[in-house]
Amino acid sequence: MTIQNKVLLLVDGSERTIQTVNYVKDFLPVYKDTQIVLFHVFSGIPEEYRELEQEPTCIAVVDQLKNRETQEKGKIRACLEQAKNILISGGFSDRSIQIKFHRLEKGVARDIIDEARKGYTAVVLRRRGMGALKNIILGSVAVKLLQALTFIPILIVGQAPPVKKILLAVDASPASMKAVEFVAALLGGHDGYEVCIFHAIPGLGAINFDLSEVCRPELPEGDISDTCLEAFKLKVARLFQDVKDKLMASGFESEKISDKVLSGVGSRSDAIVKVAEDGGYGTIVVGRRGLSKVDAFFMGRVGHEVVFGGKKFTVWVV
Repeated sequence: MTIQNKVLLLVDGSERTIQTVNYVKDFLPVYKDTQIVLFHVFSGIPEEYRELEQEPTCIAVVDQLKNRETQEKGKIRACLEQAKNILISGGFSDRSIQIKFHRLEKGVARDIIDEARKGYTAVVLRRRGMGALKNIILGSVAVKLLQALTFIPILIVGQAPPVKKILLAVDASPASMKAVEFVAALLGGHDGYEVCIFHAIPGLGAINFDLSEVCRPELPEGDISDTCLEAFKLKVARLFQDVKDKLMASGFESEKISDKVLSGVGSRSDAIVKVAEDGGYGTIVVGRRGLSKVDAFFMGRVGHEVVFGGKKFTVWVV
């Protein structure tokens, strides 16, 4: 699998943006053909105020807003230049980095989505921003991006140090295999990366039937039988071998690939976050949708819960 290395990196002018840029610098490999676009959506003076410029009673207010807009514009442009210099210090070439100072047109999320359709490999953003992006991940902008950017991986950068240890949560779904291929294509053949392939087998109590309470079947007491559990583990072992083969074919060293399976878990997303915490991983990778009907909604229940539950981690949603 070949991959075009064109990254859309969202910049909002905050200190957290600089941490996000540092993640890209410290974690992502530098390819000769890499392109990074530093993208900012600038809202400026609300249009309704601009329309009052000719009103004598509003001139002072509009002038004040214009001055504030000029100051904010200068601050954002300085942040964009700082971000560019950080990336250059990490080995990215000057000509591979483009700054896009974008005037708000349709809305923050919609303008980002429109830009993301222009041949990018991935979108990188911080969990929280400031100004127009202050609600990212916890608010409406995040929801819109996660719902709409189904055609491109999203890298949501957290506060965990950018150690090159990746927890790759998998199942047999097409989205999960796409996540594996993305990791292989982006990172394979580069030194320093470790991957743990992880799968959680839910306990009986965690199984969610898409039925009303009236017709919900009674689940048997206790855990899954040993015989049934062994059948599960055999399927997972075949899945793990397939994933490992893909990673090794891309250039990962076999000794840098490990695997882990947990059975009887109450919540797969909680298990993923706990393993990441215990293992010292900095990045979690999940497929956008899982195998179940519930996981086909929005971005997949497990992926959604990992994004919101693993707040300190960087989460890749592929």
